[in-house]
Amino acid sequence: MPTPYLVLAAPGMLSVQENMIQKNPEMFEVCDICMESFPDGTPNIIIQNVQELRFRNVIFLTSFTNMADVLSQIAVIYAVPRYLAKSFTVVLPFFPTGTMERVDVEGQVATAATLTRMLSATPITSSGPTRFVIFDIHALQERFYFHDNVVPCLLSAIPALLRILKQKYKQEELAIVFPDDGAKKRFAHFFKGWEMVVFTKMREGNKRVLKVTEGDPSGKHCVIVDDMVQSGGTMLQCKDELKARNAAKISCYVTHGVFPNQSWKKFVDAGIDTFFLTDSIPQTTAAVKDVKPFEIVPLAGEIVEYFKEYWDYYQLRDVIRSVMHARL
Repeated sequence: MPTPYLVLAAPGMLSVQENMIQKNPEMFEVCDICMESFPDGTPNIIIQNVQELRFRNVIFLTSFTNMADVLSQIAVIYAVPRYLAKSFTVVLPFFPTGTMERVDVEGQVATAATLTRMLSATPITSSGPTRFVIFDIHALQERFYFHDNVVPCLLSAIPALLRILKQKYKQEELAIVFPDDGAKKRFAHFFKGWEMVVFTKMREGNKRVLKVTEGDPSGKHCVIVDDMVQSGGTMLQCKDELKARNAAKISCYVTHGVFPNQSWKKFVDAGIDTFFLTDSIPQTTAAVKDVKPFEIVPLAGEIVEYFKEYWDYYQLRDVIRSVMHARL
């Protein structure tokens, strides 16, 4: 049996760490970390039993949604390889500056490039570059902002949504709704064979409106799918147009529910059947817990599956080594 992964977790990610271990206790082992602050506000960090990191495969579950916590977590990211971890994987479910990935006018700062530059300074481990696992990053081309001494691993949580839809609504006629062409380009390949409805933004006088340009939502349970939501204005416009076109029911899915200024409250009693979102943003997960129509889709299962591929390789490698050793 391979040695379990050592899993460290930032304070907001402790529930994800717990869920991972519950799903596969043989594969993961907790490494406690104390992340506090001195009276002056600077980080006071202690990795408990740090000697255990030596020659181990280490995972760090992070959350950068609170900018005040980013320095502490980057400090840990830089430290782990220096304690001779065999390999190091940082799970950063939500890449917070992903929407600021380009410069439209001179003087703008592409903070997505800034954050990737900081993460790219992570020291290399004995077995190679540190991996950064990110779910549904806003723009796939952001992978090229990372430098060569780290490896971005861009995953999607859409497979988790697919499993839920197939189990929960197998008796209903579903239609997957994309609020714009970008969402369609990004996610349509996950829904081959499904009915699809696509919106396009159009100008009517001085207003920008959303119009259905592909598909027919009439009589169907429509599920609006996007990578993230901020104020929720676009999704609510889609909902209104779908209702006007006689959709039977309307649900929503986003991987990242950012919801600044508690904008999630707009969806309470808004005629949404279910609003699915992952636990990629701890503050949102806590705020909408047990609030209708929200339903949390845990990322722990997707994270475990990602690491299981490597775990299976380690198991096979150990079997081969045992056979070779017996023959010698």
